[in-house]
Amino acid sequence: MTFLEHFEELRKRLYWALIGYCVAFGVSTAFLDQLMQFLVQPYYKYLPEGQRSLAYTEITEVFFLYMKVAAIAGLFIGAPWIFMQLWMFIAPGLRPKEKRLALPFIVATSLFFMAGMAFCYYGVLPFTFKFFYDFNKGFRNVVTVSYFWGFTIKFLVGMGLVFETPILILFLTRLGLVTPGFLLRKFKWAILIAFILGAVITPSGDPINQTIVALPIVALYALGVLISWLFKKKPETETP
Repeated sequence: MTFLEHFEELRKRLYWALIGYCVAFGVSTAFLDQLMQFLVQPYYKYLPEGQRSLAYTEITEVFFLYMKVAAIAGLFIGAPWIFMQLWMFIAPGLRPKEKRLALPFIVATSLFFMAGMAFCYYGVLPFTFKFFYDFNKGFRNVVTVSYFWGFTIKFLVGMGLVFETPILILFLTRLGLVTPGFLLRKFKWAILIAFILGAVITPSGDPINQTIVALPIVALYALGVLISWLFKKKPETETP
């Protein structure tokens, strides 16, 4: 294919990806109330009955929050279609072996990211909110919808990225930047960093909550070591 043909194919795939995303965005707007109720569950879990509400300081604040929720939900709903358009663009330039690995790679990346977000939603956020509720006793709880959204999405996306650790290790291994032996030698540092992240993510000072966060990170690193061993680069043999 010529450069112009590649450019035309890219334009075509971007167009259909955008169409799919717009459809997914439209579908998500029909479930905005249910999506919001789902998002606020960790926040409301430990709040007293009379305080289970969010505030707004601008007349358009709630509207734009709902649009942001619909945009993120549309991205998740439309992700398979968008990935398919990406795949249809790059597939002609891949070797048969690379084509076989692409689909498992995309699925694994998506599953790890969603697992991280689920772990954050069910395991991290409730304990984090509870800590701050206990710390803020004696003060009136007035949290705006914008602040709640920013706080929550940072945690969800951040933990989703943390769960991509095995995928990152796989990349570094295939590039020859790390080896299984190197990763094993740094295991103690990985444990230390995991508990530091646990302390940052759950600032309650409670070692139980920190351990709840740190153990999955250590397990992900160990899984990354295993993946590194399975997919390590084989030494090139010189031809006589």
